[in-house]
Formats: sequence, structure tokens, C-alpha cells
Amino acid sequence: MSIPPDTLRAAGEVIGAAPSLRDAAAIWRARHPDMRVLLVDAMDMREETPALTLGTRRVYLATSNGHCWSVTQRPEDATALILTQN
Repeated sequence: MSIPPDTLRAAGEVIGAAPSLRDAAAIWRARHPDMRVLLVDAMDMREETPALTLGTRRVYLATSNGHCWSVTQRPEDATALILTQN
């Protein structure tokens, strides 16, 4: 699976406009049930570079080998979104 640029752009619109990060995740999951969305404390991602910055919200791209998750800068490798808020 990959996250095409138009999908990432749409995710940014939803995540940026939602009243809360939990709402953003719920809306995105309802629209794209095949894509994982994880909510993570911003401190846990402090060493990573976000794919999108939306005010105090950050979106990271993640990939998994079926067991371990890692952050990627390559949308073509991404299988999930990680959301944080400061």
C-alpha cells in the first residue's frame, strides 16, 4: 500500500479542520477503513520529521513489516498515518 499525494493532501484537510485529533482520526478511519491511523503523544515523535505540519498537529507516515512499525519519509512505502498534537 502507498499513500498518494492527493490522499495525503486530503488527510491534511481532514486533520487540520477536525475539532480534535480524536475526531480527525475517527473521520479519516470512516472514510478510509483500509488505512491505519495511530494517535501518539507528541513527545514520542520528537526525533522524527513530520510529513505534514498543521498548526499544532503533525502527521507522520509509517510503515510496518507486519510486526514492527517505523516512520518513513516515503509515501510510496507508507501504510499508516501517525497523528500528534502539541
